[in-house]
Amino acid sequence: VAGGGVRHSAAEDALRALADATGIPVAVTQAGKGVLRHDHPAEVGGIGHTGTAVADELARTADLVVGVGTRYTDFTTASGTLFQNPDVRFVNLNITAFDAHKLAAAPLVCDARTGLTALAGALAGHRVAAAYEAEYRAGKERWERVVEAAYRAADDSAVPSQTQVLGALDAVVDDTDVVINAAGSLPGDLHKLWRARSSRQYHVEYGYSCMGYEIPAAIGVRQAAPDVPVWALVGDGTYLMMPTEIVTAVQEELPIKVVLIQNHGYASIGGLSESVGAERFGTAYRRRAPDGSLTGEPLPVDLAANAASLGMDVLRPKTVA
Repeated sequence: VAGGGVRHSAAEDALRALADATGIPVAVTQAGKGVLRHDHPAEVGGIGHTGTAVADELARTADLVVGVGTRYTDFTTASGTLFQNPDVRFVNLNITAFDAHKLAAAPLVCDARTGLTALAGALAGHRVAAAYEAEYRAGKERWERVVEAAYRAADDSAVPSQTQVLGALDAVVDDTDVVINAAGSLPGDLHKLWRARSSRQYHVEYGYSCMGYEIPAAIGVRQAAPDVPVWALVGDGTYLMMPTEIVTAVQEELPIKVVLIQNHGYASIGGLSESVGAERFGTAYRRRAPDGSLTGEPLPVDLAANAASLGMDVLRPKTVA
């Protein structure tokens, strides 16, 4: 399980060398996504509550889990339900002793890059069983078909779904582009579906999942790397938290791209509240119906016009064609 510590330690090469030599499959947290390219044979995608089917099945049955630079958050462990083998053991490489000891692990308190290099040396000559490697590679291929189906529009003339928007974006970005997100349902779709080309491409703030983070973060990325194309992915709820920073981007002449996906409200939190028996209280951008519910027509809010009024050039695509 590769977490953000792999990125912060610049341990991507050490992780790839270990995976190449041993065939150990690598699942990634939100913070770790991209430390192995999506098309590396041992990369099985996101793990946990928002993970891929192949990564979560491997975790469910694993008898040994090696965590590298991960804090094992509630999403990574699916609130402690993910690792179901009664004999599972953990070895955790972490620079923070508190996190290294989690899940009653054998703790290796170390820098991720140094630890992975030492671990690769200790495992010299070892490789996972051929049947196990074939099993997870087949699972990876099955999941890739799921991604293809999610990205593909059945009708190119129809209003695209969120995952089809991601598919259109996947088709135009290259290895150096940076994709930014933080809140709503997008982090879940990105974690399980996005094809990360590099460790710097996938920029998802899921520690606090701070609504409004994306546009200011895009400005920061562009300042740090002026030649890198940057995409801020937002829902309409998140957009309304911090559209004012568009003015900053215009003022500083920092070209950023904002992809606004509109579903007329706080759909993610509304769905979560409904799933636990509550009402979707105040989460829809709709007119109030006679019975008091927010189930009327969508509000006549033009967010694209708002962005244009702040100085952005605006495109209004209706399809993915």
